[in-house]
Amino acid sequence: MKLDFFEILKVIFLGIVEGITEWLPISSTGHMLLVDEFLKLNCSDAFKEMFFVVIQLGAIMAVVLIFWKKMWPFNHSDKSRPFIKKHIFSMWFKVVVACIPGAVVTILFDDYIESHFHTPLVIAATLILYGIAFIVIENRNKGMLAEVNKLSEITYKHALLIGLFQVLSIIPGTSRSGSTIIGALLIGVSRVAAAEFTFFLAVPVMFGLSFLKLLKFGFAFTMAELVILLVGCVTAFVVSVIVIRFLMGYIKKKDFKAFGWYRIILGVIVILYFTLIG
Repeated sequence: MKLDFFEILKVIFLGIVEGITEWLPISSTGHMLLVDEFLKLNCSDAFKEMFFVVIQLGAIMAVVLIFWKKMWPFNHSDKSRPFIKKHIFSMWFKVVVACIPGAVVTILFDDYIESHFHTPLVIAATLILYGIAFIVIENRNKGMLAEVNKLSEITYKHALLIGLFQVLSIIPGTSRSGSTIIGALLIGVSRVAAAEFTFFLAVPVMFGLSFLKLLKFGFAFTMAELVILLVGCVTAFVVSVIVIRFLMGYIKKKDFKAFGWYRIILGVIVILYFTLIG
């Protein structure tokens, strides 16, 4: 693999794309695959397949940094309070429940999906479909009070239902955050609680997927491959910190319809482009 200045610039750009699209409900995998159509990395297909997943570790570390106090279940600072924060442990058990459907489907069908559905037209179709879903759901919910307004109010039933919706994200262009947020909104969870639960859910999912991809690829990296992986992860981390803070402020005042329209417009552009050049 050749490593030069232009290749580093491509990796930085991919890291920026990952950091932006991982948390906004517009599909990181879909965007990464579309970018790859025009800005291909000079590497093997096996490394690229692994890179597009493992780069998400940078994004997930941003979540860990920002939500550390809400995610860490142990109390080390205040001796007057219990050492174990039971409500955080409870939330992690709910996350485990939500992860089960996606884990089963990914293990069974991930290779098949990668072989048959990682195409620009599939990505475009899912971008449009779930863009419409966001607009319809937000219009339906307009003026309605959410049944679940806080992360702590999410029950095991809510977690399982959200986990079932997350299964949809195995199709590229759907968006992991998008599918979980749509599921949460449909069952009466507020935008803020839906986004926060999505962040919790992303931690084990991304670590698990990254581990599987690394295991499949092996750990015998060349120096160039290692540099590219580290640059991509660091870039995704920095951009993710900015994007997550933006998103949490945005959804306290506005809904997700803007992201729905973005998905539809991008999906139409992709269809037109690949139809014309095809």
